[in-house]
Amino acid sequence: MRKIIESAWEDKSLLKNKETKQAIYSVIDSLDKGNLRVAEPKKNGWIVNEWVKKAVVLYFPIQKMKTIEVGPLEFHDKIPLKTGYAEKEVRVVPHAVARHGAYISKGVILMPCYINIGSYIGKNSMVDTWATVGSCAQIGENVHLSGGVGIGGVLEPLQSSPVIVEDNAFIGSRCIVVEGVKIGKESVLGANVVLTGSTKIIDVSGKNPKEFKGEIPPRSVVIPGSFTKNFPAGDFQVPCALIIGKRKESTDKKTSLNNALRDYNISV
Repeated sequence: MRKIIESAWEDKSLLKNKETKQAIYSVIDSLDKGNLRVAEPKKNGWIVNEWVKKAVVLYFPIQKMKTIEVGPLEFHDKIPLKTGYAEKEVRVVPHAVARHGAYISKGVILMPCYINIGSYIGKNSMVDTWATVGSCAQIGENVHLSGGVGIGGVLEPLQSSPVIVEDNAFIGSRCIVVEGVKIGKESVLGANVVLTGSTKIIDVSGKNPKEFKGEIPPRSVVIPGSFTKNFPAGDFQVPCALIIGKRKESTDKKTSLNNALRDYNISV
Protein backbone atom coordinates (compact mmCIF):
# COMPACT_ATOMS: atom_id res chain seq x y z
CA MET A 1 0.00 0.00 0.00
CA ARG A 2 2.84 2.37 0.80
CA LYS A 3 4.26 2.12 -2.72
CA ILE A 4 0.83 2.81 -4.25
CA ILE A 5 0.23 5.80 -1.97
CA GLU A 6 3.66 7.30 -2.66
CA SER A 7 3.13 6.95 -6.42
CA ALA A 8 -0.29 8.63 -6.26
CA TRP A 9 1.19 11.45 -4.17
CA GLU A 10 3.64 12.21 -6.97
CA ASP A 11 1.13 11.66 -9.77
CA LYS A 12 -2.41 12.68 -8.85
CA SER A 13 -3.80 11.21 -12.10
CA LEU A 14 -3.37 7.79 -10.47
CA LEU A 15 -6.26 8.66 -8.15
CA LYS A 16 -8.56 7.54 -10.95
CA ASN A 17 -7.27 3.97 -10.70
CA LYS A 18 -9.26 1.39 -8.74
CA GLU A 19 -6.10 -0.02 -7.16
CA THR A 20 -5.12 3.42 -5.85
CA LYS A 21 -8.54 4.11 -4.39
CA GLN A 22 -8.63 0.70 -2.70
CA ALA A 23 -5.22 1.31 -1.14
CA ILE A 24 -6.35 4.68 0.24
CA TYR A 25 -9.58 3.19 1.62
CA SER A 26 -7.59 0.38 3.25
CA VAL A 27 -5.30 2.88 4.98
CA ILE A 28 -8.24 4.92 6.29
CA ASP A 29 -9.99 1.79 7.58
CA SER A 30 -6.76 0.70 9.29
CA LEU A 31 -6.46 4.12 10.93
CA ASP A 32 -10.05 3.86 12.12
CA LYS A 33 -9.33 0.48 13.74
CA GLY A 34 -5.99 1.54 15.21
CA ASN A 35 -3.98 -0.91 13.09
CA LEU A 36 -2.06 1.98 11.49
CA ARG A 37 -0.99 5.30 12.98
CA VAL A 38 0.26 8.51 11.41
CA ALA A 39 2.90 8.63 14.15
CA GLU A 40 3.94 6.01 16.70
CA PRO A 41 6.26 5.86 19.70
CA LYS A 42 9.50 3.91 19.42
CA LYS A 43 12.35 3.35 21.89
CA ASN A 44 14.31 6.29 20.48
CA GLY A 45 11.35 8.65 20.09
CA TRP A 46 8.39 9.14 17.79
CA ILE A 47 8.36 8.05 14.16
CA VAL A 48 6.09 9.86 11.68
CA ASN A 49 4.67 7.59 8.99
CA GLU A 50 4.60 10.20 6.28
CA TRP A 51 3.01 7.88 3.73
CA VAL A 52 0.03 7.27 6.02
CA LYS A 53 -0.52 11.01 6.38
CA LYS A 54 -0.36 11.31 2.58
CA ALA A 55 -3.12 8.69 2.32
CA VAL A 56 -5.31 10.84 4.58
CA VAL A 57 -4.74 13.85 2.34
CA LEU A 58 -5.48 11.80 -0.80
CA TYR A 59 -8.70 10.46 0.72
CA PHE A 60 -10.46 13.81 0.29
CA PRO A 61 -10.26 14.16 -3.53
CA ILE A 62 -11.59 10.61 -4.13
CA GLN A 63 -14.58 11.09 -1.83
CA LYS A 64 -17.89 12.56 -2.98
CA MET A 65 -20.11 14.87 -0.96
CA LYS A 66 -22.97 13.06 0.75
CA THR A 67 -25.84 13.98 3.02
CA ILE A 68 -25.52 12.38 6.46
CA GLU A 69 -28.67 12.25 8.56
CA VAL A 70 -28.46 11.63 12.32
CA GLY A 71 -31.94 11.87 13.79
CA PRO A 72 -33.13 15.45 13.21
CA LEU A 73 -29.56 16.57 12.42
CA GLU A 74 -28.21 16.79 8.89
CA PHE A 75 -24.62 17.06 7.67
CA HIS A 76 -23.22 17.39 4.16
CA ASP A 77 -19.63 16.20 3.90
CA LYS A 78 -17.12 13.85 2.24
CA ILE A 79 -16.10 11.89 5.33
CA PRO A 80 -18.49 9.50 7.16
CA LEU A 81 -18.97 9.80 10.91
CA LYS A 82 -17.40 7.26 13.23
CA THR A 83 -19.80 4.60 14.54
CA GLY A 84 -19.94 1.55 16.83
CA TYR A 85 -19.04 3.28 20.09
CA ALA A 86 -20.83 0.79 22.35
CA GLU A 87 -18.78 -2.19 21.13
CA LYS A 88 -15.64 -0.05 21.42
CA GLU A 89 -16.59 0.81 25.03
CA VAL A 90 -16.32 4.53 24.36
CA ARG A 91 -18.62 7.02 26.10
CA VAL A 92 -19.89 9.68 23.69
CA VAL A 93 -21.93 12.60 25.03
CA PRO A 94 -24.12 14.53 22.56
CA HIS A 95 -22.96 16.43 20.50
CA ALA A 96 -19.53 14.85 20.27
CA VAL A 97 -18.50 14.24 16.65
CA ALA A 98 -15.67 12.05 15.37
CA ARG A 99 -14.86 11.34 11.75
CA HIS A 100 -14.24 7.90 10.27
CA GLY A 101 -10.50 7.32 10.20
CA ALA A 102 -9.95 8.52 13.77
CA TYR A 103 -9.05 5.86 16.32
CA ILE A 104 -10.64 6.14 19.77
CA SER A 105 -9.54 3.59 22.36
CA LYS A 106 -11.47 1.74 25.03
CA GLY A 107 -12.49 3.81 28.03
CA VAL A 108 -12.27 7.19 26.29
CA ILE A 109 -14.89 9.81 27.22
CA LEU A 110 -15.94 12.30 24.56
CA MET A 111 -17.84 15.31 25.85
CA PRO A 112 -19.33 17.59 23.15
CA CYS A 113 -16.14 17.88 21.07
CA TYR A 114 -14.69 17.29 17.60
CA ILE A 115 -12.23 14.56 16.59
CA ASN A 116 -10.76 14.80 13.09
CA ILE A 117 -9.64 12.07 10.69
CA GLY A 118 -6.27 10.38 11.26
CA SER A 119 -6.10 11.25 14.95
CA TYR A 120 -5.42 8.70 17.69
CA ILE A 121 -6.75 8.84 21.26
CA GLY A 122 -5.34 6.40 23.82
CA LYS A 123 -7.15 4.44 26.52
CA ASN A 124 -9.11 6.19 29.27
CA SER A 125 -8.45 9.69 27.97
CA MET A 126 -11.04 12.45 28.18
CA VAL A 127 -11.78 15.09 25.56
CA ASP A 128 -13.78 17.75 27.35
CA THR A 129 -16.46 20.15 26.13
CA TRP A 130 -15.69 22.11 22.95
CA ALA A 131 -12.19 20.68 22.71
CA THR A 132 -10.89 19.90 19.22
CA VAL A 133 -8.46 17.17 18.24
CA GLY A 134 -7.07 18.07 14.83
CA SER A 135 -6.27 15.76 11.93
CA CYS A 136 -3.63 13.13 12.69
CA ALA A 137 -2.95 14.42 16.23
CA GLN A 138 -1.70 11.74 18.63
CA ILE A 139 -3.18 11.72 22.14
CA GLY A 140 -1.82 9.23 24.66
CA GLU A 141 -3.45 7.22 27.45
CA ASN A 142 -5.05 8.82 30.52
CA VAL A 143 -4.79 12.29 28.98
CA HIS A 144 -7.25 15.03 29.93
CA LEU A 145 -7.96 17.69 27.33
CA SER A 146 -9.90 20.34 29.24
CA GLY A 147 -12.72 22.53 27.96
CA GLY A 148 -12.00 24.49 24.81
CA VAL A 149 -8.57 23.00 24.17
CA GLY A 150 -7.41 23.27 20.57
CA ILE A 151 -5.07 20.53 19.34
CA GLY A 152 -3.92 21.40 15.84
CA GLY A 153 -3.95 19.13 12.80
CA VAL A 154 -1.54 18.54 9.94
CA LEU A 155 -3.94 19.13 7.06
CA GLU A 156 -4.75 22.77 7.67
CA PRO A 157 -2.18 23.81 6.55
CA LEU A 158 -0.24 20.72 5.48
CA GLN A 159 2.59 20.01 7.93
CA SER A 160 5.01 17.13 8.32
CA SER A 161 4.65 16.37 12.03
CA PRO A 162 1.44 16.00 14.03
CA VAL A 163 0.87 17.34 17.53
CA ILE A 164 1.73 14.67 20.11
CA VAL A 165 0.39 14.62 23.68
CA GLU A 166 1.97 11.76 25.60
CA ASP A 167 0.47 9.59 28.36
CA ASN A 168 -0.95 11.07 31.57
CA ALA A 169 -0.67 14.69 30.44
CA PHE A 170 -3.18 17.31 31.58
CA ILE A 171 -3.99 20.16 29.18
CA GLY A 172 -5.78 23.05 30.89
CA SER A 173 -8.75 25.04 29.64
CA ARG A 174 -8.41 26.98 26.40
CA CYS A 175 -4.86 25.82 25.73
CA ILE A 176 -3.75 25.77 22.09
CA VAL A 177 -1.13 23.28 20.87
CA VAL A 178 -0.30 23.40 17.15
CA GLU A 179 2.43 22.98 14.52
CA GLY A 180 3.72 19.60 15.62
CA VAL A 181 4.53 20.51 19.24
CA LYS A 182 5.11 17.50 21.52
CA ILE A 183 3.86 17.45 25.12
CA GLY A 184 5.93 15.06 27.24
CA LYS A 185 4.51 12.41 29.56
CA GLU A 186 2.73 13.59 32.72
CA SER A 187 3.10 17.27 31.84
CA VAL A 188 0.58 19.82 33.14
CA LEU A 189 -0.38 22.87 31.07
CA GLY A 190 -2.21 25.59 32.96
CA ALA A 191 -5.10 27.45 31.35
CA ASN A 192 -4.47 29.50 28.19
CA VAL A 193 -1.00 28.21 27.36
CA VAL A 194 -0.38 28.68 23.63
CA LEU A 195 2.29 26.53 21.98
CA THR A 196 3.30 26.84 18.33
CA GLY A 197 6.39 25.57 16.57
CA SER A 198 8.14 28.90 17.21
CA THR A 199 6.89 29.61 20.75
CA LYS A 200 9.67 30.13 23.28
CA ILE A 201 9.41 27.59 26.09
CA ILE A 202 11.52 28.77 29.02
CA ASP A 203 12.33 26.66 32.06
CA VAL A 204 12.52 29.15 34.94
CA SER A 205 12.54 26.58 37.74
CA GLY A 206 16.33 26.73 38.19
CA LYS A 207 18.87 29.52 38.81
CA ASN A 208 19.32 30.10 35.08
CA PRO A 209 16.64 29.99 32.36
CA LYS A 210 16.76 27.13 29.87
CA GLU A 211 15.03 27.49 26.53
CA PHE A 212 13.15 24.87 24.48
CA LYS A 213 11.18 25.01 21.22
CA GLY A 214 8.60 22.59 19.89
CA GLU A 215 8.62 20.30 22.92
CA ILE A 216 7.57 20.28 26.56
CA PRO A 217 9.83 17.94 28.59
CA PRO A 218 8.14 15.15 30.61
CA ARG A 219 6.42 16.06 33.92
CA SER A 220 6.73 19.80 33.30
CA VAL A 221 4.31 22.22 34.92
CA VAL A 222 3.69 25.02 32.42
CA ILE A 223 1.97 28.43 32.59
CA PRO A 224 1.56 31.30 30.11
CA GLY A 225 4.26 33.97 30.23
CA SER A 226 5.80 36.76 28.20
CA PHE A 227 9.20 38.23 27.40
CA THR A 228 10.32 41.62 26.14
CA LYS A 229 11.19 41.88 22.46
CA ASN A 230 12.56 44.89 20.62
CA PHE A 231 10.72 46.10 17.52
CA PRO A 232 11.34 49.21 15.36
CA ALA A 233 8.40 50.84 17.16
CA GLY A 234 9.75 50.00 20.61
CA ASP A 235 9.86 47.23 23.21
CA PHE A 236 6.79 45.03 23.54
CA GLN A 237 5.76 41.89 25.40
CA VAL A 238 5.61 38.69 23.34
CA PRO A 239 3.87 35.50 24.59
CA CYS A 240 5.91 32.51 25.71
CA ALA A 241 5.43 29.46 27.93
CA LEU A 242 7.11 29.13 31.32
CA ILE A 243 8.09 25.82 32.90
CA ILE A 244 7.84 26.56 36.60
CA GLY A 245 8.37 23.10 38.08
CA LYS A 246 7.97 19.34 37.76
CA ARG A 247 5.42 16.76 38.77
CA LYS A 248 6.90 14.24 41.17
CA GLU A 249 7.48 10.70 39.95
CA SER A 250 7.23 9.32 43.48
CA THR A 251 3.56 10.14 43.99
CA ASP A 252 0.37 8.75 42.52
CA LYS A 253 -0.37 10.42 39.18
CA LYS A 254 -3.71 11.83 40.30
CA THR A 255 -2.26 13.13 43.55
CA SER A 256 0.71 14.50 41.64
CA LEU A 257 -1.60 16.44 39.37
CA ASN A 258 -3.56 17.91 42.25
CA ASN A 259 -0.34 18.86 44.02
CA ALA A 260 1.04 20.48 40.90
CA LEU A 261 -2.03 22.65 40.49
CA ARG A 262 -2.16 23.51 44.21
CA ASP A 263 1.55 24.13 44.77
CA TYR A 264 1.94 26.47 41.81
CA ASN A 265 -1.53 28.04 42.05
CA ILE A 266 -2.34 27.17 38.43
CA SER A 267 -5.70 27.85 36.85
CA VAL A 268 -7.16 25.04 34.74
